[in-house]
Amino acid sequence: MADTLIGPLLAEQIRAAHALLARYFGGFTDEMRTRQAANLPNHAAWSLGHLAITLHRAAERFGEQTGLPESDFISGDGGDEGRFGTESVSFGSTPSDDPARYPTWQRCREILAAAVERAARALENLPDDELNAEVQWGAGKSTRRQLALRQIFHLGTHCGQLADLRRALGMGSIFGK
Repeated sequence: MADTLIGPLLAEQIRAAHALLARYFGGFTDEMRTRQAANLPNHAAWSLGHLAITLHRAAERFGEQTGLPESDFISGDGGDEGRFGTESVSFGSTPSDDPARYPTWQRCREILAAAVERAARALENLPDDELNAEVQWGAGKSTRRQLALRQIFHLGTHCGQLADLRRALGMGSIFGK
């Protein structure tokens, strides 16, 4: 295999997972973006922010410059209509039903799309031999290739949560009746 075949394939799959996830965005509005449902863990705005921050952190492990875009994230436990608070969407955080703490629904979608592109571009630029390098992820280590696959699965996990949330909120299936 040539040096840059696997990275672009992984990038394509991250973009595809995002496209599949985006099918579930329909029907959410600024008013509904922080609506919680009983016995479900996350609301829509939190899910998109959580995915975005995780993808940005993965992009750093794929070789992108470190740091979160200041236009999309502010440090702390509360965001605003244009940015997520880093601690309010990080692993282990608890979603708040206060819409003032999260970006508008359109901004949530834009921030996630930018994070997807950043991670995908980083993967496209990695030669195959660098995909096998181990990087720190949480309390453990992972190869960059494994981390990319984990991001794809992570997008799918939250897609399932959005599907459950849509049903619980009476929004119906994306597949019709």
